[in-house]
This record gives sequence, structure tokens and C-alpha cells, in this order.
Amino acid sequence: MKSLSISLLAFIVCISVSGCRTRDKEAQMQQFITAHVQKIKPLAKQANLASWKAANSGDPQDYKTASELELEIRRIYTDANDFAFLKSTRESGRVKDHVLARQLDRLYYAYLRNQIEPNLLKTIVELSTDIEKNFSTFRPSLAGRKVTDNEIREILKTETDTAARKQAWLAGKQVGAVVAPDLIRLVKLRNKAARQVGFENYHTLSLTAAEQDVEELDRLFENLYELTSKPFKTLKADLDRVLADMYGVEVEQLGPWHYHDPFFQEAPLVYELDLDAYYEEKDLEQLAAQFYESIALPVDDVLKRSDLYERQGKNPHAFCTDIDRQGDVRVLANLKHNEQWMDTMLHELGHAAYDKYHDPNVPYLLRRPAHIFTTEAVAMLFGRLSRNPAWMQHMLELSEQEKNKLDRPCRRYARLKQIIFARWAMVMYDFEKRLYADPDQDLSSLWWKLVEHYQLVNKPQGRDQPDWAAKIHFTTAPCYYHNYVLGELLASQLHSHIVQNVLKLDSELQLNYVGRTEIGDFLRKNVFEPGAVYHWNEMIQRATGEPLNPEYFIAQFVN
Repeated sequence: MKSLSISLLAFIVCISVSGCRTRDKEAQMQQFITAHVQKIKPLAKQANLASWKAANSGDPQDYKTASELELEIRRIYTDANDFAFLKSTRESGRVKDHVLARQLDRLYYAYLRNQIEPNLLKTIVELSTDIEKNFSTFRPSLAGRKVTDNEIREILKTETDTAARKQAWLAGKQVGAVVAPDLIRLVKLRNKAARQVGFENYHTLSLTAAEQDVEELDRLFENLYELTSKPFKTLKADLDRVLADMYGVEVEQLGPWHYHDPFFQEAPLVYELDLDAYYEEKDLEQLAAQFYESIALPVDDVLKRSDLYERQGKNPHAFCTDIDRQGDVRVLANLKHNEQWMDTMLHELGHAAYDKYHDPNVPYLLRRPAHIFTTEAVAMLFGRLSRNPAWMQHMLELSEQEKNKLDRPCRRYARLKQIIFARWAMVMYDFEKRLYADPDQDLSSLWWKLVEHYQLVNKPQGRDQPDWAAKIHFTTAPCYYHNYVLGELLASQLHSHIVQNVLKLDSELQLNYVGRTEIGDFLRKNVFEPGAVYHWNEMIQRATGEPLNPEYFIAQFVN
């Protein structure tokens, strides 16, 4: 009995000491976080405001200021002593509090990707900013005049003369030759930085730091490739016949300029009805605001802070930015009266709603989306509505007869859009993976090899230009594009859960989302408010009852 008592006492003492050590480690971690947030929070706001100003002005000095602030922030994350503390704390397993442990994870990965020699970091940040500035301010020449991205897209949508289409397509690729040398240099510098922290290249480092696995993503994309190959081949053969007839050429003569956007990442609006016509005279900003108001996610304050129309020197694309994680959320766009920009407006405001409706009581470091692809999922869920007949009927005040006329082409466009985009994303994912594996290879040939393989688009005869470099994502969002595909998968999973479990409907056929405050309540409570408190797959499990599952996307758009 005496021996047992001593053993029991020893056990109690051990547990007590272990508990004290855990509390001590958690107290140290909380102190680190408090000090870190005090440093990073005001700087991050300044940097976000500077980036916003630069994107709107195109002024080199504004880009220089943004670059300097980004560098100042990233230097904080290069501190080797801080990283050693985070690494040892994480490996100790003594941070048991879930919210504290999630903040530790986020900090660990942020420091991991920035354990770079200071001069190398400075060069990377400055070069990346310079390339982004060149993208934003570059205007290609067409027929002796400078044109915008919107003008090139409009030509590719409406022009029937093949020669004119080809010239517009070529103009859209001019920026590639301007930025390619610097972009290849940037890739090599990013790889050098990745090797300094023990990774074979920047692609692998990026995915690891984003809590993703390269092998799992490879399997996912291989599976999607197999599942979409037959339907894509059928859909594209039918599309090619329509386009060949439209432009008076043989199917075999179709070039990349015969599709309706510079990269064939969108579905050409060539069947039965032109959806652009429904948005020609509409105020897209007002339509989007009315819709979000109707689902209890008002974004009027976001729109007041946003910049939505074309201007010389302004970034020609679209994005949403959270300035301070305290409600200052903004959208940059270049609106035109067509379906694509209606989609984009709904999409960007989906990002905005996610950022705006984080729970303010969640710690600053976790007041972000669970993952970059989960915010893409919400944006895509709403962006899809621009070609939803029931939504169009309600928002555009269409008759029942007009709505019925839209049913078949809208379903066709929705399926075509998703499969075309999936195949395009395969090009981006595969190319970028190979780009970082070997940036010295013949990248122009590799690009067209993958385009022909995944998109079944013929390479122009004799073409030997860095067309791949005309895609801005390689600079501004490296190793990111696969998240659009994951976002589409999750969007379908969320949609299915909303139909079956939130609204408890037998069918989705007449669902338009308009006025269904249950949708906004569900997303706000289960997706937006938690921020990054949970790992992305745990958040999805909690919200929908299961982890990320591609079957919903396959059922909705492929089968």
C-alpha cells in the first residue's frame, strides 16, 4: 500500500508539473502573440492602404511605397530567434488551447516561408512589385493605338473577322514578352529562398505553408482530368463546330483567337441566347447590393469604399482587399455591362462578405478566411448566380416566359463554364509546378504542350513567345491557381448543403437565393464568423457535416 501511495503521489506530481509546464508555455505563447500583433497590425493596415492606392493610381512612387511596407512586414517574419521559439513551442506539444494552437500554426508557417537572407528577401519583394506595376500600367498596342483588357475581350466576343480577332489576341499577349525575363528571374529567386528553408522549390514550400499536400493535389487533378476528359471532348467538339461556322473557317483552322477570351478559360456565349444582352443597360453595382441585402449580408459600406470603373493607369483586373480586419473591406473592379462583370461583381462581394462578417471577438491572427480557397468558394457560389435563370428573373424582372427561355441555355452555359475552367486550371497547376521544378527549360513550348493536352487548343504555327507570362497570377498570386478549383468543389458542396439542409428543398430547380436570409445566416455563422479558428477541412466538416468532397461538383456539372 505504501509503494502504491508513493507511485500515485509521483503520478500526481508529474501531472501537476506537466500542467504547469503547459500553462507556462501557453502563457509564453500568448505574450509572443500580443507583442507580435502590436507590431504587425498597424503596419499591415498601412501596407494594404498603400497597395490599394498603387492599384488605383498606377503611380510608380505608390508602388515603391507599397513595396517598402511589404518588405518591412516580411522582415519581421525573418527573425530567426522568433522562428526558433515558434518551432520549439510547436514541437513541444504543450500548447493545448485550440485557439492558441491555431495562432501558433499560422505564425509558424508565416515565419517558415520568410526565413530568407535579408538581401534576397529585399530583391524578391522589389522585383515582384515592379512586375506587378508593369502589369497594371501596361496597355498593349492594337492597330496603332493603346487598348485595355476590356477592349481586347470585347473584340474577342464580338468581332467576326478572323484577322482582326487574331490581332486582338496577339495584342493581349504583348505584356508576356515585357515581363517574362523578370518573371523567370523572380521564380529562380523564390526557389533560392525556398531552398534556404529546406524545400526543393518554392511551389512545394507554398503548398506546405498553406496546409496543403502536393501529392493529394496531384491525385485530385488527375482524377478531375479523367472525369472531365470525355465530356470536355464532346462539349468542345460541339463548340468548335459553332465557332467555325460563325467565323467562316474549317474546324481544323480554329486558332486560340477564335475563343472568347485570351486564355480560353471562359465559356463563349454562342448558344441560343447571348446572356450579355440581359445586363447591357443594368446597374451591376446596384443589382449586387440589392441581392446581398436580400440575404442578410448587406455590403453597402463596402461599395462606398470601393473603386469599380475603368481609369487610365488603374489595375485592369478585379480583387477584394481587407484593409484592417476590422471592417474596412474594399473591391477594385473595371465594370462593363455584361454577364462576365455581373459574375465578377457578385464574386468579389462574396469575398467582401466573408471578410466583413468575421466575428470581431476572434483573435486578430485568425480573423481571416479558413483558407484562401474557402473564400474563393463563397465568391464562386455567388458568382454563379449571374447565369441562374431564377435569379435573373427575380433581379432583372423578367417574365415567366423569358425565364423559361433561359433555362436550357443557362444550364448549358453553367456546365460548359465549369468544365472549360477546370481544364484551364489544369494547365495553370501543371505548368506552374513544372515552372518551379525547372525554370530554365523551354517554357514557351511547355506552355503550348499543356494547352494542347488539357484544352485541346492548337498552338499557332511557328509561335515562339512567352504567352504564359501574360497571366498575372504567376506574379501576384504564385502557386495559387489550384485554389480556384478547390473553391469550385467547395462551392458545389455548400450549395448542396444549403438546398438540402438549410432550406430543406426537394429540388434546386427554382432556387434563386434572392431573399433567402437563411443562406446569409448559415454562411455568416458557420463559415464567416469562425475565420481561421479551425483548419480548413475541420471548418468544412463543421459547416456541411463532412470534409471537402468533390462528388458534389461532379454531380452538379460533370455527370
